[in-house]
Parts: sequence; C-alpha cells; structure tokens
Amino acid sequence: MTTGYFTSVDDVSARLAETGYLASPAVATTVFLADRLGKPLLIEGPAGVGKTELAKAVAEVAGARLVRLQCYEGVDESRALYEWNHAKQLLRITAGRDESWDATRTDIFGEEFLLPRPLLTAIRGSDPKVLLIDETDKADVEVEGLLLEVLSDFQVTVPELGTIAATRRPFVVLTSNASRELSEALRRRCLFLHIGFPEEELERRIVRLKVPGLDAALAESVVRVVGALRAMDLRKVPSVAETLDWARTLLALGADTLDESVVRDSLGVVLKHQDDILKAAAKLDLEAV
Repeated sequence: MTTGYFTSVDDVSARLAETGYLASPAVATTVFLADRLGKPLLIEGPAGVGKTELAKAVAEVAGARLVRLQCYEGVDESRALYEWNHAKQLLRITAGRDESWDATRTDIFGEEFLLPRPLLTAIRGSDPKVLLIDETDKADVEVEGLLLEVLSDFQVTVPELGTIAATRRPFVVLTSNASRELSEALRRRCLFLHIGFPEEELERRIVRLKVPGLDAALAESVVRVVGALRAMDLRKVPSVAETLDWARTLLALGADTLDESVVRDSLGVVLKHQDDILKAAAKLDLEAV
C-alpha cells in the first residue's frame, strides 16, 4: 500500500526545496522509494543534520498532518499507543452506581473514554498523515516490540475494542542518533537512510537559503571553517544546525569577514564544550582554511 505523495525522485527534490529543505540525491531517492513502496523510513545520523526536518518537510508538501512520537527513556505503551481516561471513567461509574457492573463496564471501555496517543492516532482515520517516531534510539528496547506490530501490519489491538487497522497508511519516519543499536527486526521493516554532514557545496546552498541576508563570501567562509572544525577531534562536532546558528550570529553582529576576533567572540555559538572551544582556538588556522 503506497502513500502516493510523489511521482518521481525529481518531484521529491523540487517539492522539498519549495519548503526550504534541500535534499541530496540519496535523500530524495530514498524518500521516493519509501513513498512508492509504502515502507517506513529509518534515518540515522548525528544530531542537527536535518532528520526531523525532513519528516516535517514531507508532511508540508504532502498536505499531511504530522503526528510525532518523541521517544525518551521510560516512554511506554500509555504514552506511545493509548490509555484510558480514568478520571472520566470514574465519573461515569459514580453517575451510574445503580446500574449493573456488566452494563457499566461495557460503557466505560468505549471510544468516548479512549485517549489515543501518537501511534494509534497515526493509523486512525482516512486523512493523510506523516508519523514521526523521533529519536527512536532513546526509547527502551521493549518499545521496539510495540513498534513492530504497528509497522508490520499498521494495526493496533485494543483488548476492550478489538483490532484497529489503518484505512490509510501514514508515511512513517523513524529517526535515530545511533546512541544504541536498534534491533534487526525493526531495521528489516524499514528502508534505511544515513544523513551525514553535507558536502561543502550543498551546505553553502543551505546557508544561502536559510540566511539570505548573509554575504555570499562570508557564507562560504563559514562553511569552510565549520568543515575545518569537523576535521578536529572534538567532543561534539558542529552540525548543520550550528552552521546556520553561526551564520545568523554573524549577520546579527554585522560582521563583514570571519577574522580571528569574530571567531573568538562567537565560537560558543558553534561549539558547545569549553575544551572544544579551547582546542579549536589553539588549532584553527583561518589563513589555511
């Protein structure tokens, strides 16, 4: 079952670009295949390279509702799938105290008392949706079993209501920073895409698009310096998000060039650890970049 949002790889590239997302050929091809084959898309890569933004861009161009499950340690079925509105159930039981328990039980486990969470929300209804399961690697391993049922058959079993199957499959994006290894069973159900740091030319285009007021020569300097920083042995190398933050910072400062003074005063925008800043300040040679 395809979602049918895109007609070709070029269509993906062109329509994503309209939202401000510049996709590499590999990204555009994998998004097209995920759409055409109806397969979930697992995207891995360092933080800040555009994994989550890609899901948002697909939702925008498809005119689909973005349903997001933000994963974290301790997220469970009640946060990911559904839970019952216990307060409302208690009120119903209190109001119907003269009824038999069988009658009350049938009532309180109906749709009116169900609180759908992202996974159930994504497969219900016929409107187009993009399901974003963000930072999947931060969830406990047990949560993957829950994802397997949803991503295999696009259906959810609620014991009190039965099986709820999707009438229209969502476009599914899972992201991971690879802080832990995801199971092979989960990987088998997905198309895989790794988004790393972009090539210099693509990153320049991204900066010019996202920070249009920045001088072209200064944008080129920012990208080159960030590339030099990424080549260093740092605790946290700068991502595209930091490149854009630095470009906006230079624009706000009214900087004309990226000289040693400007770099020294603004390096905390692009590097997030003091030892990284000290190492960069000592090793970075602007004349050689």
